[in-house]
Amino acid sequence: MASENLDETDRALIALLQQDAGQAYAALGKAVGLSAGATHDRVRKLRERGVLRRTTVEVDPAALGLGVLAFVMVDSSAWMGDSAEAFAAIPEIEEAHVIAGSASVLVKVRTATTERLQDVLRRLYAVDGVSGTQATVVLETFFERPPSPGV
Repeated sequence: MASENLDETDRALIALLQQDAGQAYAALGKAVGLSAGATHDRVRKLRERGVLRRTTVEVDPAALGLGVLAFVMVDSSAWMGDSAEAFAAIPEIEEAHVIAGSASVLVKVRTATTERLQDVLRRLYAVDGVSGTQATVVLETFFERPPSPGV
C-alpha cells in the first residue's frame, strides 16, 4: 500500500487509532470531521486495503514478568528467507527480520530471565541453517513507538 494513497483524514484516523484503538466511531468521526458511519466506512476500507493489519492492545512486558529484552543477530550457513515458520515457532521471539550485513536474521526476544534467554538461543541453533548467534541485552529502553502515519 503506497502512502500516497492515504489522504489527511486517513492519516488522522490512523494516528487516533494508534493512540486508542477502542475509540467509538462517533468520537473518531468528531475528531476528523466525519459522521460515525463515514468513519466506520473509512476504517473498514483501511482494513480491507491492509493499511490497518489488526486491532490490539499494548501490554507492559514487565507487568507480565518479561523483564529481559534482547536483540539477537543470527548467523547462518544457508539462505534463511524461507525460515519464517521456524522462527515464529519460538514464542519468545517478538519479531524476526531477514537482514543484509554480517548476519542473516535479526530477532527481538523477550524473556523473564537471562537463563530463559539462553534457552531461546539454544532453540535458535535447532533452526536449519543457523550457525551462530550474537545477543545484545537491552539495559534500558528510552522509547518504543509505532510507525507514524505522517500527520
